Amino acid sequence: MVLQKSVLAGDRLALARLLTEIENDSSAGRKALNALFKHTGKAYLIGVTGATGTGKSTLVSQLALHYRKTAPSRVAIVAVDPTSPFTGGAVLGDRIRMRELSGDAEVFIRSMATRGSLGGLAAATAGVVQALDAAGYELIFIETVGAGQSEVEIAKLAHTTLVVEAPGLGDDVQAIKAGILEIADILVLNKADRPGVEAAERALLGMLKLGHPVVRSLGHHGRTEKSGAAEADLAAKDEWIPPIRRTVATEGKGVAELAETIAAHRAHLEKTGGRQRRERARLQNELEALLQDRLVSGWRKKVGNKEYRHMLDKLLAREISPHQAVETLLDGNLRK
Repeated sequence: MVLQKSVLAGDRLALARLLTEIENDSSAGRKALNALFKHTGKAYLIGVTGATGTGKSTLVSQLALHYRKTAPSRVAIVAVDPTSPFTGGAVLGDRIRMRELSGDAEVFIRSMATRGSLGGLAAATAGVVQALDAAGYELIFIETVGAGQSEVEIAKLAHTTLVVEAPGLGDDVQAIKAGILEIADILVLNKADRPGVEAAERALLGMLKLGHPVVRSLGHHGRTEKSGAAEADLAAKDEWIPPIRRTVATEGKGVAELAETIAAHRAHLEKTGGRQRRERARLQNELEALLQDRLVSGWRKKVGNKEYRHMLDKLLAREISPHQAVETLLDGNLRK
């Protein structure tokens, strides 16, 4: 009880301790989250994903700086890093790239290790985000590890999802190959001062036309900056088609325009009820994940290791199929 009170009072050290408890899935962490949950639901969650090397961390840092300068919002950043093969902890590369934010008391940065979790997000990310929300952080950036196709998990957590691309990485549109283009609310073409940016943008626009029939019917123009009429038509129909915004994060170019687009998407969600729908879907996803974890854990406690290993041996010998193994184990558990 003392820990959650300290978190609500703005104690950064207490918050850091709580986040550690949440990552370790301790009973203290669960109890604190239970008590803090009624204080959540106020923060706006911005997911940032994309291929490795597109400049996600630098972009997040520049966006956080922009929000701190233009509007005194409390900003938190959850950077999901790869797991260290030696310690099992996070490889703190993002902390190095976000040094400009280190002196701001209203910015909280937390690096998390994936610990083998798929989807670009650690399993405890939802709990960490809830704790930061309860602590009063109004904007929470969730940056994924940048592992590829499994990055789509970010769309289940964030209100606005940015998919970051960059020209000259060996493929005009890596996001298409990774299967994450369709989750974007906003497409960010970072490192736009590099050669090949025009070709990359045309490729992205081409994929939008293929993936969104509304864009085809409106005849989305070649360059995003010239497509104001089409975007206005979409807004009038309560449709949101991912716009493309160019940035050069290392120089801060395009960051203000990107922040305006994030605000436009947030306003769109508020107007159409999309934020409430996304919040419901996010909580449903978290509930189902927790249910699955709890049910599997409880089931494993009831089924003996000997029976379980025996079933694995039968699978290995190809005596039964995985579906048959599941049915046998569940039926056996029910008879007990």
